[in-house]
Amino acid sequence: MTDLTGRTVLIAGATSASGLAAARTLTAAGARVVATGRSAGRLTPLAALGAEVETVDLADERAVLDLVHRLHERGPSIDGLLHLVGGWRGGGGLAGQTEEDYRALETSFTALRHLSRAVYDDLRISPAGRLAIVSSTAVKRPLAGGANYAAVKAASEAWTRAVAQGWAKAAREAGEPLHAAAVIFRLKALAGLEDRLADAYAGLWAAEASTLNDSIIELQDG
Repeated sequence: MTDLTGRTVLIAGATSASGLAAARTLTAAGARVVATGRSAGRLTPLAALGAEVETVDLADERAVLDLVHRLHERGPSIDGLLHLVGGWRGGGGLAGQTEEDYRALETSFTALRHLSRAVYDDLRISPAGRLAIVSSTAVKRPLAGGANYAAVKAASEAWTRAVAQGWAKAAREAGEPLHAAAVIFRLKALAGLEDRLADAYAGLWAAEASTLNDSIIELQDG
């Protein structure tokens, strides 16, 4: 297991099974883990694992900025962001892609934008900054019944790749090695792959940022 002692990792949307798996893996590796969610009660199991917990609406930009400010006051800057805010709504063909469903799914992308801007410099100047999102193979082959979902995932991938380009450009212009990497994990379905995702994210610190940045890693069963 990669030694993450001294690393601070923020898990966004940590109350899911994948969030619990990530918190368990990262704390076992020695990381300081900050787990966020909208429900204080659902964060209790994460606190039991040793994570610091923060109840916050990540779709609220001011709340995200306040969260990062609090974390800075309590300790060192942030070295990692694992974005797990998500969900699924779909079906009914293209006509069934309701505005209500889209707005619910869009929260994931909104949270990513707020968080990545708030921790952008932390990750850029970290000796090893790592940002990862969870996307879907639906981006490669969108279906009418999942158009809302695929569109949000595609937007999230584009945003993440833009973050990667920004870090690469900053390092190049400063004449310095690249230390931060933004990575996309693509899956067909997350159920059953929670531990594999956690291990894959923790394993990002075992590779050079230059080989990881702006990469897409496909996780599959088996």
